Amino acid sequence: MDINENITKTLRTIKEGVTLIAVSKTKPIEMLEEAYKSGIRDFGENKVQELCKKYDEFHKDVRWHLLGHLQRNKVKYIVGKVNLIHSVDSIELLREIEKRYKKENLIANILIQINIGRETQKYGVLEENIYDIMEEIKSYNNVKVKGLMAIIPKGNKEENKVYFDKMYNIFRELKTKQFNNVSMDILSMGMTHDYLEAIEAGSNMVRIGEGIFGKRDYSKLS
Repeated sequence: MDINENITKTLRTIKEGVTLIAVSKTKPIEMLEEAYKSGIRDFGENKVQELCKKYDEFHKDVRWHLLGHLQRNKVKYIVGKVNLIHSVDSIELLREIEKRYKKENLIANILIQINIGRETQKYGVLEENIYDIMEEIKSYNNVKVKGLMAIIPKGNKEENKVYFDKMYNIFRELKTKQFNNVSMDILSMGMTHDYLEAIEAGSNMVRIGEGIFGKRDYSKLS
């Protein structure tokens, strides 16, 4: 497997203005280094512990993205290390992020994760509760909403399109409104097997792991 070749092929298929995040969870620093040498600067991790370890060991010009579910008691570990938190899914988590970043006088850039498929096993805000988040954040000083993120249910191309289009419509509607501390700039959706459909539907940030690094080896995780 040639990581550089995978990145080159992937970038050829991505429209201008779309950010590629190399999802590096479970992958060793050596593999991240190959991606870095190919020009990748945006890396995504699922777990706080792994992100923090790689943050300490890797290049300091990398932009780290936290993609996985963030527990409130782990927020304190990522302050000042994460460029974008993709997975904010509750008002309680928002409050903890505001508190921790305020303490360090830093700004947290976040995305609101939408559970667009209403799947009980997945995290995310239901679409009818989005405005509760917008109301909550309007008085904050240390958290800025930059857009939305979604992990859609597994399905075929036609089923995927329904969810991607639904997400884009929510994104577009919110973009027309004015909320304090909110700018709808980023729509993060699409992974290795469906990113082209996501981009076609309006995604401007895709998260690709297997398509760059190959399949994950969970046995190497502690």
